[in-house]
Amino acid sequence: MKKILGLFFALLWLMSCGQSYEEQRRLTRAERAEQRRQDSLALKVAVMPTIDCLPIFVAAERGWFDSLKIDVRLRPFKAQMDVDTALVGGSVEGAVSDLVRTERMKKRGTPLHYATATNASWQLIGNRLARVKETRQLGDKMVAMARFSATDMLTDLALDGVKTSATVYRVQINDVALRLQMLRNNEMDALWLPEPQATAARVLRHPVIWDTEKNDIRLGVLVFRERAMKDKRIRSQINGFMKAYNEACDSLNQLGAAHYSAIIEKHCATPFHRVVEKLPKLKFPRAAAPREKDIEMARKWLGK
Repeated sequence: MKKILGLFFALLWLMSCGQSYEEQRRLTRAERAEQRRQDSLALKVAVMPTIDCLPIFVAAERGWFDSLKIDVRLRPFKAQMDVDTALVGGSVEGAVSDLVRTERMKKRGTPLHYATATNASWQLIGNRLARVKETRQLGDKMVAMARFSATDMLTDLALDGVKTSATVYRVQINDVALRLQMLRNNEMDALWLPEPQATAARVLRHPVIWDTEKNDIRLGVLVFRERAMKDKRIRSQINGFMKAYNEACDSLNQLGAAHYSAIIEKHCATPFHRVVEKLPKLKFPRAAAPREKDIEMARKWLGK
Protein backbone atom coordinates (compact mmCIF):
# COMPACT_ATOMS: atom_id res chain seq x y z
CA MET A 1 0.00 0.00 0.00
CA LYS A 2 2.84 2.36 0.86
CA LYS A 3 4.46 1.61 -2.48
CA ILE A 4 1.22 2.39 -4.30
CA LEU A 5 0.80 5.68 -2.42
CA GLY A 6 4.42 6.55 -3.11
CA LEU A 7 3.94 5.95 -6.82
CA PHE A 8 0.70 7.96 -6.77
CA PHE A 9 2.36 11.01 -5.17
CA ALA A 10 5.36 10.68 -7.45
CA LEU A 11 3.02 10.69 -10.43
CA LEU A 12 1.24 13.78 -9.09
CA TRP A 13 4.60 15.49 -8.61
CA LEU A 14 5.67 14.65 -12.15
CA MET A 15 2.35 15.92 -13.50
CA SER A 16 2.69 19.17 -11.57
CA CYS A 17 6.25 19.58 -12.83
CA GLY A 18 5.08 18.90 -16.36
CA GLN A 19 2.34 21.50 -16.03
CA SER A 20 4.83 24.01 -14.64
CA TYR A 21 7.23 23.31 -17.48
CA GLU A 22 4.52 23.68 -20.12
CA GLU A 23 3.25 26.81 -18.44
CA GLN A 24 6.81 28.17 -18.33
CA ARG A 25 7.21 27.44 -22.04
CA ARG A 26 3.94 29.23 -22.81
CA LEU A 27 5.05 32.22 -20.77
CA THR A 28 8.45 32.23 -22.44
CA ARG A 29 6.86 32.11 -25.88
CA ALA A 30 4.52 34.93 -24.91
CA GLU A 31 7.38 37.00 -23.53
CA ARG A 32 9.43 36.46 -26.68
CA ALA A 33 6.46 37.42 -28.83
CA GLU A 34 5.96 40.58 -26.77
CA GLN A 35 9.66 41.42 -27.01
CA ARG A 36 9.52 40.98 -30.79
CA ARG A 37 6.42 43.17 -30.95
CA GLN A 38 8.04 45.94 -28.90
CA ASP A 39 11.27 45.68 -30.89
CA SER A 40 9.35 45.98 -34.16
CA LEU A 41 7.74 49.20 -32.90
CA ALA A 42 10.99 50.69 -31.59
CA LEU A 43 13.30 52.96 -33.58
CA LYS A 44 16.49 50.98 -34.16
CA VAL A 45 19.73 52.83 -34.91
CA ALA A 46 23.11 51.26 -35.70
CA VAL A 47 26.09 52.87 -33.97
CA MET A 48 29.87 52.44 -33.80
CA PRO A 49 32.30 52.90 -30.87
CA THR A 50 33.34 56.29 -32.28
CA ILE A 51 33.03 59.90 -31.16
CA ASP A 52 30.60 60.89 -33.94
CA CYS A 53 28.03 58.69 -32.16
CA LEU A 54 28.54 60.49 -28.84
CA PRO A 55 25.42 62.73 -29.08
CA ILE A 56 23.33 59.57 -29.51
CA PHE A 57 25.03 57.86 -26.56
CA VAL A 58 24.52 60.94 -24.39
CA ALA A 59 20.83 61.23 -25.31
CA ALA A 60 20.31 57.55 -24.53
CA GLU A 61 22.24 57.56 -21.23
CA ARG A 62 20.61 60.77 -20.00
CA GLY A 63 17.13 59.44 -20.77
CA TRP A 64 16.28 62.19 -23.25
CA PHE A 65 14.74 59.70 -25.68
CA ASP A 66 12.59 58.31 -22.86
CA SER A 67 11.47 61.79 -21.82
CA LEU A 68 10.14 62.31 -25.35
CA LYS A 69 8.33 58.96 -25.15
CA ILE A 70 10.49 57.44 -27.89
CA ASP A 71 11.58 53.81 -27.66
CA VAL A 72 15.06 53.93 -29.21
CA ARG A 73 17.08 50.72 -29.47
CA LEU A 74 20.78 51.24 -30.23
CA ARG A 75 22.43 48.47 -32.20
CA PRO A 76 26.22 48.61 -31.55
CA PHE A 77 28.62 47.28 -34.17
CA LYS A 78 32.42 47.18 -34.30
CA ALA A 79 32.73 47.23 -38.09
CA GLN A 80 31.03 49.65 -40.47
CA MET A 81 30.37 46.89 -43.02
CA ASP A 82 28.10 45.22 -40.44
CA VAL A 83 26.27 48.54 -40.08
CA ASP A 84 25.77 48.53 -43.86
CA THR A 85 24.35 45.02 -43.75
CA ALA A 86 21.87 45.96 -41.03
CA LEU A 87 20.80 49.12 -42.88
CA VAL A 88 20.39 47.47 -46.27
CA GLY A 89 18.62 44.46 -44.74
CA GLY A 90 16.19 46.68 -42.81
CA SER A 91 16.97 45.36 -39.32
CA VAL A 92 17.65 49.01 -38.37
CA GLU A 93 15.92 52.18 -39.52
CA GLY A 94 18.93 54.44 -39.10
CA ALA A 95 22.71 54.35 -38.85
CA VAL A 96 25.80 56.47 -38.36
CA SER A 97 27.99 56.04 -41.43
CA ASP A 98 30.08 57.92 -44.00
CA LEU A 99 29.19 59.47 -47.35
CA VAL A 100 31.19 57.00 -49.42
CA ARG A 101 29.31 54.08 -47.91
CA THR A 102 25.88 55.73 -48.03
CA GLU A 103 26.27 56.97 -51.61
CA ARG A 104 27.33 53.45 -52.62
CA MET A 105 24.28 51.98 -50.87
CA LYS A 106 22.02 54.47 -52.64
CA LYS A 107 23.65 53.65 -55.94
CA ARG A 108 23.03 49.94 -55.32
CA GLY A 109 19.32 50.42 -54.61
CA THR A 110 18.85 51.37 -50.94
CA PRO A 111 17.20 54.83 -50.76
CA LEU A 112 18.50 56.80 -47.78
CA HIS A 113 17.63 60.11 -46.15
CA TYR A 114 20.45 62.28 -44.78
CA ALA A 115 19.27 63.39 -41.34
CA THR A 116 22.49 65.25 -40.52
CA ALA A 117 26.19 65.47 -41.09
CA THR A 118 28.30 64.44 -38.08
CA ASN A 119 31.67 65.59 -36.79
CA ALA A 120 33.42 62.36 -37.86
CA SER A 121 37.07 62.76 -38.75
CA TRP A 122 39.85 60.35 -39.70
CA GLN A 123 43.60 60.46 -39.26
CA LEU A 124 46.18 58.37 -41.05
CA ILE A 125 48.47 57.27 -38.24
CA GLY A 126 51.99 55.98 -38.90
CA ASN A 127 53.64 53.33 -36.79
CA ARG A 128 56.48 55.05 -34.92
CA LEU A 129 58.40 51.77 -34.70
CA ALA A 130 58.20 51.44 -38.50
CA ARG A 131 59.36 55.08 -38.70
CA VAL A 132 56.53 56.04 -41.04
CA LYS A 133 55.95 59.79 -40.70
CA GLU A 134 55.07 60.88 -44.24
CA THR A 135 52.96 59.53 -47.10
CA ARG A 136 56.04 59.14 -49.33
CA GLN A 137 57.37 56.58 -46.84
CA LEU A 138 54.39 54.25 -47.37
CA GLY A 139 56.01 52.35 -50.25
CA ASP A 140 56.02 48.60 -49.52
CA LYS A 141 54.07 49.31 -46.32
CA MET A 142 50.69 48.03 -45.11
CA VAL A 143 47.87 50.53 -44.55
CA ALA A 144 44.77 49.38 -42.63
CA MET A 145 41.49 50.66 -44.07
CA ALA A 146 38.07 49.39 -45.22
CA ARG A 147 37.06 48.93 -48.85
CA PHE A 148 34.35 51.14 -50.36
CA SER A 149 34.43 53.46 -47.37
CA ALA A 150 35.70 56.90 -46.43
CA THR A 151 39.08 55.39 -45.53
CA ASP A 152 39.40 53.80 -48.97
CA MET A 153 38.80 57.13 -50.69
CA LEU A 154 41.00 58.98 -48.22
CA THR A 155 43.89 56.64 -48.99
CA ASP A 156 43.64 57.70 -52.63
CA LEU A 157 43.54 61.37 -51.64
CA ALA A 158 46.50 61.06 -49.29
CA LEU A 159 48.59 59.34 -51.97
CA ASP A 160 47.50 61.62 -54.82
CA GLY A 161 50.64 63.01 -56.47
CA VAL A 162 52.92 61.26 -53.98
CA LYS A 163 55.83 59.19 -55.29
CA THR A 164 56.52 56.13 -53.18
CA SER A 165 59.41 53.74 -53.58
CA ALA A 166 57.09 50.74 -54.05
CA THR A 167 53.44 49.65 -53.97
CA VAL A 168 51.32 50.67 -50.97
CA TYR A 169 49.43 47.64 -49.66
CA ARG A 170 45.88 48.29 -48.52
CA VAL A 171 44.82 45.81 -45.86
CA GLN A 172 41.12 45.57 -45.10
CA ILE A 173 40.61 45.73 -41.33
CA ASN A 174 36.99 46.65 -40.69
CA ASP A 175 37.01 46.64 -36.88
CA VAL A 176 38.35 50.02 -35.67
CA ALA A 177 39.28 48.64 -32.24
CA LEU A 178 41.19 45.82 -33.91
CA ARG A 179 43.08 48.36 -36.06
CA LEU A 180 44.24 50.14 -32.93
CA GLN A 181 45.20 46.86 -31.30
CA MET A 182 47.25 45.92 -34.38
CA LEU A 183 49.09 49.22 -34.11
CA ARG A 184 49.82 48.60 -30.45
CA ASN A 185 51.10 45.11 -31.33
CA ASN A 186 53.29 46.53 -34.13
CA GLU A 187 51.36 44.50 -36.75
CA MET A 188 50.57 47.37 -39.12
CA ASP A 189 52.68 50.14 -40.66
CA ALA A 190 49.93 52.75 -40.93
CA LEU A 191 46.18 52.89 -40.44
CA TRP A 192 43.13 55.14 -40.60
CA LEU A 193 41.53 55.85 -37.24
CA PRO A 194 38.54 57.95 -36.17
CA GLU A 195 38.22 59.52 -32.73
CA PRO A 196 38.74 58.49 -29.96
CA GLN A 197 40.95 55.72 -31.37
CA ALA A 198 43.13 58.31 -33.15
CA THR A 199 43.78 60.06 -29.84
CA ALA A 200 44.72 56.72 -28.28
CA ALA A 201 47.32 56.26 -31.03
CA ARG A 202 48.69 59.78 -30.53
CA VAL A 203 48.97 59.21 -26.78
CA LEU A 204 51.21 56.27 -27.65
CA ARG A 205 53.34 58.74 -29.69
CA HIS A 206 52.43 57.44 -33.15
CA PRO A 207 52.65 60.31 -35.69
CA VAL A 208 49.77 61.72 -37.74
CA ILE A 209 50.48 61.51 -41.47
CA TRP A 210 47.23 62.87 -42.89
CA ASP A 211 44.18 64.50 -41.28
CA THR A 212 40.70 65.12 -42.72
CA GLU A 213 40.25 68.12 -40.41
CA LYS A 214 43.26 69.90 -41.89
CA ASN A 215 42.03 69.08 -45.40
CA ASP A 216 38.48 70.32 -44.76
CA ILE A 217 36.81 66.99 -45.56
CA ARG A 218 33.61 66.08 -43.72
CA LEU A 219 32.25 62.67 -44.58
CA GLY A 220 30.34 61.60 -41.45
CA VAL A 221 26.54 61.25 -41.69
CA LEU A 222 23.52 60.00 -39.80
CA VAL A 223 21.03 58.42 -42.20
CA PHE A 224 17.58 56.83 -42.11
CA ARG A 225 15.99 54.55 -44.64
CA GLU A 226 13.57 56.37 -46.95
CA ARG A 227 11.00 53.67 -46.28
CA ALA A 228 11.11 54.59 -42.59
CA MET A 229 10.72 58.28 -43.42
CA LYS A 230 7.52 57.52 -45.38
CA ASP A 231 5.94 55.75 -42.40
CA LYS A 232 4.05 58.35 -40.35
CA ARG A 233 4.63 56.59 -37.02
CA ILE A 234 8.34 56.02 -37.59
CA ARG A 235 8.84 59.54 -38.97
CA SER A 236 7.37 60.90 -35.74
CA GLN A 237 9.91 58.83 -33.78
CA ILE A 238 12.74 60.11 -35.99
CA ASN A 239 11.63 63.71 -35.41
CA GLY A 240 11.79 63.12 -31.67
CA PHE A 241 15.14 61.35 -32.04
CA MET A 242 16.60 64.37 -33.83
CA LYS A 243 15.23 66.71 -31.16
CA ALA A 244 17.06 64.73 -28.47
CA TYR A 245 20.14 64.57 -30.73
CA ASN A 246 20.25 68.38 -30.97
CA GLU A 247 19.81 68.66 -27.22
CA ALA A 248 22.78 66.34 -26.72
CA CYS A 249 24.90 68.37 -29.18
CA ASP A 250 24.07 71.57 -27.29
CA SER A 251 25.04 69.96 -24.00
CA LEU A 252 28.31 68.61 -25.41
CA ASN A 253 29.23 72.01 -26.85
CA GLN A 254 28.42 73.74 -23.58
CA LEU A 255 29.99 71.28 -21.13
CA GLY A 256 32.65 69.67 -23.33
CA ALA A 257 33.12 66.02 -24.23
CA ALA A 258 35.24 65.40 -21.11
CA HIS A 259 32.14 66.04 -18.99
CA TYR A 260 30.77 62.81 -20.45
CA SER A 261 33.98 60.81 -20.03
CA ALA A 262 32.16 57.88 -18.39
CA ILE A 263 29.85 57.58 -21.40
CA ILE A 264 32.79 57.75 -23.82
CA GLU A 265 34.65 55.05 -21.92
CA LYS A 266 31.54 52.87 -21.78
CA HIS A 267 30.54 53.08 -25.44
CA CYS A 268 33.83 53.78 -27.24
CA ALA A 269 35.98 51.20 -25.45
CA THR A 270 38.92 53.54 -24.95
CA PRO A 271 41.93 51.38 -23.99
CA PHE A 272 43.10 53.62 -21.15
CA HIS A 273 41.64 56.49 -19.12
CA ARG A 274 43.90 59.33 -20.26
CA VAL A 275 42.57 59.06 -23.85
CA VAL A 276 39.48 61.08 -22.90
CA GLU A 277 41.67 63.71 -21.24
CA LYS A 278 43.73 64.07 -24.42
CA LEU A 279 40.85 64.38 -26.87
CA PRO A 280 41.06 67.52 -29.04
CA LYS A 281 38.45 70.23 -28.55
CA LEU A 282 35.41 68.83 -30.30
CA LYS A 283 32.42 70.64 -31.74
CA PHE A 284 29.14 68.82 -32.22
CA PRO A 285 27.03 70.65 -34.83
CA ARG A 286 23.26 70.54 -34.59
CA ALA A 287 21.41 68.61 -37.27
CA ALA A 288 22.25 69.97 -40.72
CA ALA A 289 22.52 68.38 -44.15
CA PRO A 290 25.97 67.26 -45.32
CA ARG A 291 27.79 69.70 -47.58
CA GLU A 292 27.17 69.25 -51.28
CA LYS A 293 30.90 69.33 -52.04
CA ASP A 294 31.48 66.36 -49.72
CA ILE A 295 28.64 64.40 -51.34
CA GLU A 296 30.01 65.18 -54.80
CA MET A 297 33.49 64.09 -53.72
CA ALA A 298 32.12 60.70 -52.63
CA ARG A 299 30.06 60.31 -55.82
CA LYS A 300 33.01 61.23 -58.05
CA TRP A 301 35.28 58.71 -56.33
CA LEU A 302 32.66 55.96 -56.59
CA GLY A 303 32.19 56.70 -60.27
CA LYS A 304 35.88 56.61 -61.15
